Amino acid sequence: KNTVFHKHLIKNMSNWATSYFGDSLLTKDGVKPTADVLNGKSRVGIYFSAHWCPPCRGFTPVLAEFYDQLKEEDESKLEIIFVSSDRDEDSFKHYYDTMPWTSLLFNDRALKQKLCEKFNVSGIPAFFVLDAADGSIKDADGR
Repeated sequence: KNTVFHKHLIKNMSNWATSYFGDSLLTKDGVKPTADVLNGKSRVGIYFSAHWCPPCRGFTPVLAEFYDQLKEEDESKLEIIFVSSDRDEDSFKHYYDTMPWTSLLFNDRALKQKLCEKFNVSGIPAFFVLDAADGSIKDADGR
């Protein structure tokens, strides 16, 4: 796996991923570098959601079950990144506790806004699936 092509893929992935999500992501094991969290993944899901949104609270358990099943089959298939529209950090923490995946850091509201604009998010829940190699959209309506 130490081919020039593989190194290029890792560098390319970390370039688009850090520009989208910042240098670090919140995982269930604490804050980790974005490139490390996404290393080896073939797809990256972006989940725009919030605790105050009833349709979101209905969709989250369904997505979590799908994610857990996929992780059991193949750890490298998918990582999901939660982009919160919660109004405060306590609501975010409470809601994120119900999710098995990673999250954008809550306090980076400018990055959240940039992602909402990039993906033209006009309502939540919204779920996009990206190719982990280059960040291109594979599914714009992952729900």
